[in-house]
Formats: sequence, structure tokens, C-alpha cells
Amino acid sequence: MSDITVNTWLYGELARYGGQADKGSYANLQVHLPAGRTVNDLLAYLNMPTEVRGITFINGQLSAMPGLQPDLSHVLCDGDRVAFFDPRSMWPFQYRHGVPMVGEMADAMQASQDHGLHHTYKA
Repeated sequence: MSDITVNTWLYGELARYGGQADKGSYANLQVHLPAGRTVNDLLAYLNMPTEVRGITFINGQLSAMPGLQPDLSHVLCDGDRVAFFDPRSMWPFQYRHGVPMVGEMADAMQASQDHGLHHTYKA
């Protein structure tokens, strides 16, 4: 199997997981992983617990948000862009309606009682 490169962005407090790429408010890394790896593998590479992230986008598609992280088994592809935002980087819930999502996220939101449309989260 060949390697893939994942263009990884860490925003806010998550920048600290970027090591030398940490610019204070963000970090950008080109992460090389074996083909077939998942978001969970990327988090392990970064040594970043999934619980510390807020909203996540994969190629501009919503894949996770606080309390709903169905993307851990999402298989990454060469050239994917993954952006992890810290929980303080929230985005108004009304904008979530109609946002493009990875399949796992769309399925999880459809299955949740509130369809992911709430504006507060419990720790």
C-alpha cells in the first residue's frame, strides 16, 4: 500500500497538537499516513484526543461536532483536507441546516432525536 498525504489544519487551542507547525492560533501539517487510514488514525498521529475537538470538516464537508463524532472510521484519501476546530470555535446552529456533510455525519444527524440542531452542548 502507498502512503497518502492529508492536509491537516488545527485551529484555536488545537494548534498545540501541531508541534513545530503551531503558529499560535492555527497549525497546518502535511500528514503522511498509509493508505486506508481513518480520522481516528489521524487523531492518533496527532496525539489528539477526539474529545478536545469541536467542529470538523473533511474537504469542506461537516464530519463532526461536539457530542456527535461519527467520523472516526471515515477513511481518508490522498489529498484530503481535514480541519479541526476547538470547541470555542462554534458556528451558529441555524447554519447547519443544509450544510454538506460526509455520509457518516448525515446518517448520524438523521438518526439523532434532534437531528443535530441544538445550540448548546454539555461537557
